[in-house]
Amino acid sequence: MATATLTATFDSPMFELRPSTMGRILVIEDDEALRRILRRLFSKEGYDVEVVPEPYGALEILRQRPPVAVIVDLERPGTLGCDLCKAIANLIPGLPLLILSASSDVADKVLMLELGADDYVTLPFSPRELVARLRALIRRTSRVGPENLCLFEDVAVDFCKMEITRGAERVAMTAKEFKMLEFLTKNAERVVSRDELLDKVWGYHDYPCTRTVDTHMLRLRQKLEGNPSRPSHFLTVHGQGYRFVP
Repeated sequence: MATATLTATFDSPMFELRPSTMGRILVIEDDEALRRILRRLFSKEGYDVEVVPEPYGALEILRQRPPVAVIVDLERPGTLGCDLCKAIANLIPGLPLLILSASSDVADKVLMLELGADDYVTLPFSPRELVARLRALIRRTSRVGPENLCLFEDVAVDFCKMEITRGAERVAMTAKEFKMLEFLTKNAERVVSRDELLDKVWGYHDYPCTRTVDTHMLRLRQKLEGNPSRPSHFLTVHGQGYRFVP
């Protein structure tokens, strides 16, 4: 009944979509009718909406291209819902996460909020209220946009907070290691010479030894690569320098 009412609202001839200017939202929703409703609701507000029916593909999308917010519909929070909520919160700390659910049980709400959700809205929902709640969450975290995050495999780098997590564990780095990581990731896919790294990270224009760069690269690999001896992200380009591949 609630889905039918919402569908009728968005089928009205007065409903018009706006150009996508507000960023991209990821929606995890297994119900086809609700997927259409949520896509049209947020598209109308100027968001680019990416909708996926199951969580496994969603986590891969989060790693590759972080959105400004995530909406997850859970019929009733259970083991899968708890694991998904924790996985999203660990993957991108601070990313706005809103739970939709048919359950109005206070215990369910408290559980999801404690596991990392930022808000919890029960079905049926008011479209205006849902949009307002998500906008409020995005505003509170707007200082950390996708350009300030870097994700690869199970590693998340927050450049604003200068925090790095790998899986659920915090990774400690020296200031120079972090600065080198930041320069490489923000120049992804480009070959960066040792001289350029010495200039941009250490501030040396002419320096006779490149072992400093090599030593720091080794440490980055040891801390962030699954197999440091066969790196897949921090690559050596022989005779030229290094290249970061997300």
